[in-house]
Amino acid sequence: MFQKRVNQVIEKMKTDGLKQILVSEPCSIYYLTGVDVGPGERMFALYLNDEGRKVLFLNTLFTVEQKDCEEIWYSDTDDSISMLASVIDSKETLGIDKDWTARFLIPLMEKCEGLKVVLGSKYVDATRAIKDEKEIECMIENSQINDVVMERTRDFISEGMTEKQVEAFILEQYKLLGCQKVSFPPICSFGANGADPHHMPDDSVLKAGDSIVIDIGGKKDRYCSDMTRTYFCKEASDEYKKIHDIVRVANEKAEEIIRPGVRLCDIDLTARNYIASFGYGEYFTHRLGHFIGQTDHEFGDVSSTNTETVKPGMIFSIEPGIYLPNKMGVRVEDLVLVTEDGCIVLNKVDKKYAMIG
Repeated sequence: MFQKRVNQVIEKMKTDGLKQILVSEPCSIYYLTGVDVGPGERMFALYLNDEGRKVLFLNTLFTVEQKDCEEIWYSDTDDSISMLASVIDSKETLGIDKDWTARFLIPLMEKCEGLKVVLGSKYVDATRAIKDEKEIECMIENSQINDVVMERTRDFISEGMTEKQVEAFILEQYKLLGCQKVSFPPICSFGANGADPHHMPDDSVLKAGDSIVIDIGGKKDRYCSDMTRTYFCKEASDEYKKIHDIVRVANEKAEEIIRPGVRLCDIDLTARNYIASFGYGEYFTHRLGHFIGQTDHEFGDVSSTNTETVKPGMIFSIEPGIYLPNKMGVRVEDLVLVTEDGCIVLNKVDKKYAMIG
């Protein structure tokens, strides 16, 4: 499995004529080698070249089972950058991860005089974007768990509760259902707080007529889930019901056109145009979706600027929203899996508005 992924990365490098890359993101190194390390401030990197050489740089503090690649170990007192420089071909361009820190990159460039560097993340990112069978199975299971947590949360919420109380309930449900952690801190927003797409739970108290935005995800076996549903406490104005229906239909219209070959920007445009047709375009303030896998937000998005086309095996979110400052917010989000001829919506919780509490 790991070697197949490495081979896919190398083939993408060859297409662009790049002969060597340095992978430093821990999730990407795990994806390519199975080595799971939280390096902290220490250097952790995988060198790949177009001839298939794989060299893993490891601190002696790390506990790692032997893997199918060369290993170069260093201690805290060793010159790890010189050890890395001894492997790199200074005459050839080196691709590096987009997030590799300057405190490693600059000393490396000083050691390797004349070394040209370019962003090399896309070769791994593009490979990770197409999920294999095992990854898909894991993410389907995690979305099923997320459905259960959403339904339990919907049934738990009642007037007079605080956002923090709901957050605590959500976190407990993921533990009960076997998740190691959450994909991201749960978002629970009552009333006007819902106008902030990333509002964090506070002591706000739920009142009748409030919108309730619940954006949650759990992490199990390294992979994430993500979903948003919006409800109302006991009652809702006709305007708020209308807004919810607009957002829900925008979500559904976007999902309906997803199939291989469709541009990601056109999926975004489908939802955005629908919302704008009702006069709420300025209140849809973010991209339509993001890719997901080992992390909640992986490289790749569903936005107006992404002209890449959809491919089988991709998993990304579809999450239109309308946010009225100082009033309320509505967001409806699913994860979708692209198939050979369309897509499968991984979340099954009813998307229509409901009065709860």
